[in-house]
Amino acid sequence: MSNFKQKTVYQIYPKSFKDSNNDGVGDFAGIIEKLPYLHELGVELVWLNPFYPSPQRDNGYDISDYCAIDPRFGTMTEFEQLVAEADRYGIGFMLDMVLNHVSTEHEWFQKALAGDKYYQDFFFLEPAKENGDLPTNWVSKFGGPAWEKFGATDQYYLHLFDVTQADLNWRNPNVRKELFDVVRFWMKKGVKGFRFDVINLIGKDKVLLDDPTGDGKFMYTDKPLVHDYLQEMNVATFGEDVTIVTVGEMSSTTIENCIDYTREDRHELSMAFNFHHLKVDYQDGEKWTLKPFDFEELKMLLHTWGKDMSEGDGWNALFWNNHDQPRALNRFIDVENYRVEGAKMLAATIHLNRGTPYVYMGEEIGMLDPGFDTMEKYVDVESINAYDNLIAAGNSPEMAMKIIQAKSRDNSRVPMQWSSEVNAGFSEGTPWLEVGASYKEINVVTELETGSIFRFYQRLIALRKELPIISMGDYQPYATDSKQVIAYIRETAEEKLIVLNNFYATETEVVLPEEFLAGELLVQNYAHVAIQKVQPLRAYETLALYLKK
Repeated sequence: MSNFKQKTVYQIYPKSFKDSNNDGVGDFAGIIEKLPYLHELGVELVWLNPFYPSPQRDNGYDISDYCAIDPRFGTMTEFEQLVAEADRYGIGFMLDMVLNHVSTEHEWFQKALAGDKYYQDFFFLEPAKENGDLPTNWVSKFGGPAWEKFGATDQYYLHLFDVTQADLNWRNPNVRKELFDVVRFWMKKGVKGFRFDVINLIGKDKVLLDDPTGDGKFMYTDKPLVHDYLQEMNVATFGEDVTIVTVGEMSSTTIENCIDYTREDRHELSMAFNFHHLKVDYQDGEKWTLKPFDFEELKMLLHTWGKDMSEGDGWNALFWNNHDQPRALNRFIDVENYRVEGAKMLAATIHLNRGTPYVYMGEEIGMLDPGFDTMEKYVDVESINAYDNLIAAGNSPEMAMKIIQAKSRDNSRVPMQWSSEVNAGFSEGTPWLEVGASYKEINVVTELETGSIFRFYQRLIALRKELPIISMGDYQPYATDSKQVIAYIRETAEEKLIVLNNFYATETEVVLPEEFLAGELLVQNYAHVAIQKVQPLRAYETLALYLKK
């Protein structure tokens, strides 16, 4: 078994990490330059967002060739050099595999369009209904119908995402064989992990039917067939190498399914991502709204997933930030007054938890949303469309702008802040996306010289390797009636750990279990802490007490 439970994964959005040739876009050579930094942090696995050739309609998740590299990032030789260099630092790479759909520019789709029957069976091609309606009433996740006319024929192809992303027909064994060959191709290049994009959508029914209740989501999500396909892929590819770590991005999933996806005896995946906890600041489930986060819902979700996955022997991928989310610091913390304390509290909440933590680039130095003040600065097509929709719905330009500032995906995609030099040390050219306003104060150089967030992350990453309880202990919710603390107890036969996290800028207190009064103070984000039966917690304070039985 791989020791993935002791690892911490660092996510790099290659476009924005480090630009080595000053064309404004991050690249492989830039990542090579920063390997010593990643090694100092202590991470052993680095997830790279897609770098394959792509028309970039969905940010590289619309792939036109699975086994090649977009020249803006470098060459295959440079990728091989990156893998070899990283290996010297004990770092492996986790690649993003987008196997639910391909770009309509992919050779398979183009051959299908040209009339090749073999490749037409790679996709879901259906005629209109007798009354002329689309094959089903499903809605694309990017808005509008999930069906589009297939060339000059009278058929339609399914696209659950953008109209240029055609869903692949996993029921066809030839499709599975081709995709498994892709995974093996990258394994041969020395890749040590795979993140499978929206992988719980691949198990579509033989006959696609209307959704009587809504948008179609229920008709293609978490179908039993997904488990069969994952087991088949495991045997045919990464299952041959026990050191390879896999994670499934699970769209609108359930705990029951995630237990099955990740239980070791089922031979599917190492771990699963879910996103429920990052919708707690959505008004009525709508992303493009402004609402303070719902603490009770967040607490309930963390506890329910923690406890049920623990009891069912599943494994969570834990995260606050990624390339699709605004910075968690801006969402959950009063960053004007408590950026540093808040950053550490959020880190401790997941790093001491049961599951594998993911750190998104810049999180370890407390990077913030960029604070763009005009729509011209945004590049993300989703944000630009959302602004137009918000205005069309009657919002003032000021209100629409406020919502975009809070929710845009560009918040996390701005260049990494390396220094206080021009363009935050990311590039001497013009960056593809403007750097954040805070780079003069918040950057790697300043953080390593005078900050404490990086060192805090470094310690949490080291502790996970040192103390078996962090990687192996079960999860028990604690102080569940608290109105501002998320607390939990981890336990093995030999050790116990209690973690207290105050999610607010106001002080509060928690009654400690008697046994922990004699515990060792393992983690803290304030200098002076006195342990007592009724434990006071300051603004965004985090405390972890450790006991050897």
